[in-house]
This record gives sequence, C-alpha cells and structure tokens, in this order.
Amino acid sequence: MTLALYLTVFLIATCGLVYELAAAALASYLLGDTVTQFSTVIGVYLFAMGVGSYLSRFIERDLLGRFVRIELLVGLVGGSSVAALFVVFGRSGSVRAALYPLVGAVGILVGLEIPLLIRILKDRLELRDLVAHVLTFDYVGALAASLLFPLVLVPQLGLTASCFLFGCVNVAVGLWSIWLFRDFIRRPRRLALQGTAALAFLAAGFCLSGRLTTAVEGRIFGAEVIGAVSSPYQRIVVTRRDDDVRLYLNGHLQFSSEDEYRYHEALVHPGLAARPGARRALVLGGGDGLAVREILRHPNIESVTLVDLDPAVTGLFRDNEILSRLNGGSIRHPKVTVVNADAFHWVGEARDLFDFVVADFPDPSSYSVGKLYTTTFYRALARLLAPDGLAAVQATSPLSARQSYWCVVETIRAAGLRAVPYHAYVPSMDEWGFVLASRAPYERPERLPDGLRFLDEAGLRSIFEFPPDMRPLPVEPNRLDSQVLVRYYAGEWR
Repeated sequence: MTLALYLTVFLIATCGLVYELAAAALASYLLGDTVTQFSTVIGVYLFAMGVGSYLSRFIERDLLGRFVRIELLVGLVGGSSVAALFVVFGRSGSVRAALYPLVGAVGILVGLEIPLLIRILKDRLELRDLVAHVLTFDYVGALAASLLFPLVLVPQLGLTASCFLFGCVNVAVGLWSIWLFRDFIRRPRRLALQGTAALAFLAAGFCLSGRLTTAVEGRIFGAEVIGAVSSPYQRIVVTRRDDDVRLYLNGHLQFSSEDEYRYHEALVHPGLAARPGARRALVLGGGDGLAVREILRHPNIESVTLVDLDPAVTGLFRDNEILSRLNGGSIRHPKVTVVNADAFHWVGEARDLFDFVVADFPDPSSYSVGKLYTTTFYRALARLLAPDGLAAVQATSPLSARQSYWCVVETIRAAGLRAVPYHAYVPSMDEWGFVLASRAPYERPERLPDGLRFLDEAGLRSIFEFPPDMRPLPVEPNRLDSQVLVRYYAGEWR
C-alpha cells in the first residue's frame, strides 16, 4: 500500500506540472512574450502552492476523504483549465483576467496534496524516510512532466487534450485511493459516484477537445479553420473565408492569400533583382514557401536553402493541397533544400556563402524570436554573405511600430552592414517595413521579373521614400543581452 501511495505522489506531481506548463504555453500563444508569460505563470503557481500547503494545516478530520475530494477538484479544474481559457479568449478577445485566478486555484489545490499525503503516511514510516521518499517521487514526477510536455503531449495531443487527459489521471488517483482506503473513508460509494461523474466529464472533454479548439479558433479568427497543429514551438492555424486563406502563428497573422503577393514581392525582388548574377539563395524562416516561390522566379538561381525551425510548418505547406498550390509547390521544387533547425544556431555554424538571403521571421513579440533581430545574429549572417551578397529582412510596420522598425535598421548598421530601409502597403497587415543589408552599396535594379502583380519600376522607386509619420526615430540597437526591440514591440502593438 505504501508503494501505491508513492506512485500516487509521482502521478499527482506529473499532473500538477502539466497544468502549469499548459497554462504558461497557452499564455505565450495568446499574449506573446514567452519569457514574461512563463515567469509570471510559474511564479503565481508556486506562490499558490505555498498558500495551499499553509491551508492544509486547517484540515484536521477525514484526511483520506478530503484528499480524494481534492484530487477530484484538481482533475476537474486543472483538466479543463486550457479549454476554459480558450473559451474566455474566444468570447472576450483577452485571457489575462481569467488566467491568473485559474492558475492560482490549481496551484492552491495542488499545494494541498503533498502535505495531506505526508500526514496520511506518517504512521507508516519514520519522518526521515517519509519526507525523503515523498519528495523524491514528487521531483521525479516533475521531471517526467517536463519531458513529456514538449516531446509527446503538445505535438501529439495539443494543450487542450493533454490537460483533459491528465485531469482523468488525477480523478483516477482519487478513485484508486477510494478503493485502497474504502474501509477508512466515510461514504466511499458517494465519493466513487462523484469521481465517476468527474471522470466521464473529463473523458468527454478529451474526446471532444479537437472540435472545441477548432470551434473556438473559428470564433477567434472569424473564419473556418482548415488546418490547426500544435507543435513544440507554436500553435499553427490556417483559416479560410471564401477565397481568403490565412496563416496564424500563436494568434498572429502571417499572411492573407488575398494580398500576400504584395508582401513577398516586396520582400524578395528589390534585393534579388539588384543581384542578377545571384546563384545561391538562403531563406531563414519563411516555412510557408512563399518567399521561396518568389526567389524561383529568377532563372539564374541554382539552389535555395530554406531553414525553418518548425517541421510542422514546412510539412503543412508541402503536403496540404491548398497551401502547396498557394506557394506554387516551391517546397517540393528540386532546387530547394529544406532544413528544420533553429536559424540562430544554424547561421552561427554554417560555412557556405550565399548571394542572396531572406530573413522572414515572425515579429519580435518574444525574446526567443527577438534574438533573430540582434547584432549577434546579423554579424553571424554577414559571414554567410558573398562579397557582393545582399540580405532582405522583414522588419514589422514602420507606421504602427515605428520604434521597432527603426530599431531593426539601427541594429543592422550596428552589426557593421549597410542598411537600406523601404516599405510597402499590405492591406491585411498594415504599412509594412523591410531592410536591405549588404557590405557593398545598393543600387536599385533596372528591371524586375515578368509576371509580378504588385511591384513595377515606378513602384520600386516609391517604396524607398518615407513620409513624415514613418521617418526615423532615435532608438537603441537590439543586443542579445538586453533585447530592447521586444520591449519596443510590446509597447507599440499593445
């Protein structure tokens, strides 16, 4: 029986950490700034556990019965927590008001568990052995959760289903405890019925979690969700409304099929057309293959290396018929090599030289993405440029995020490269900004590839001119140890 209780400790520790990680991951998906969300969620959760541990001293009678009821509550509240937060976000467009009270409630309940178990077991073992064993299984359970969450749960089940599953585990622990201690618990049948009802509710939630998430995301994005994947790195959602297909990463719009050609033509052709002798191209980010599609319009290009962190993105845009048609099958093109790796580390380790580079990363809404806009990254990128090579960098909106945009420009210059800023209007996104980076001076190309829908020679001249409300501001360069760009971005887009 003692061994069974130690297994209970392992399971409840695993469940508790899964709820914590799921809440923090969801907060980072919906609110951005991964460091802040994980720090605040973990801080509130640990504080609440401390409160729960303190409150356990006031439970004096029927310890076994109270422990079972707490397990049922932890399973119900923790198991349905992500689903509840998704629903709140779908209805109100914000999750902040519900996030921390819910995390606090789960933390208090989890904080009650271990003190009660220790008191239940105190007559079976010496205090020295009891504390050592309980804490050992508690920490091992935490390790199991920290490994399962990114490697198995998120990519295979997603956040909502994972929480419902571990809610079932918590309730199963409660039911198991009823059976183990049926002779010492008051009204065990009544508790067993309550536990069975809770288990049925959570099991139904697990089975319907995909439909629930899709319905909520359809409400959030105002369109039919035709593809949704939770990878270890991000939540990927593709929607369709009439003929408009849109990609969202962690809730942020990446493109609309109605006007993405404006963005990608502006990103690629002002730079690549200025280097007619370019043979080798590199795309960092851009796992949707749309920038690659534009690069392949230039017949002189012999090879394109696409480096994107997330195989779920490149796989989706390679295999999905609608999305593959949108990028012209570029990810399957024989000239294209796909590498799924962290661009920050890949660029630091690569030794090849490229004539043209595209840095098409998501906006710097978190420190994990902000590192791809630092002087450290741009210095490493400069090593990969051929002597007359040129890089094109997406740099957010110079209108809505003016400080952020000019921070990217200043950062490229601080890394020792020439920076040529320009912009283009993309209706679904905003006035959007780009930067050309090179060692050699930039001269506008005399001609562009045939078949472009947005850029022409007259338009090419105008994109380098900035009206007064988009002109430079005094900003600091974005360095790896400070990442001022993330703070600029959060303040401007809030």
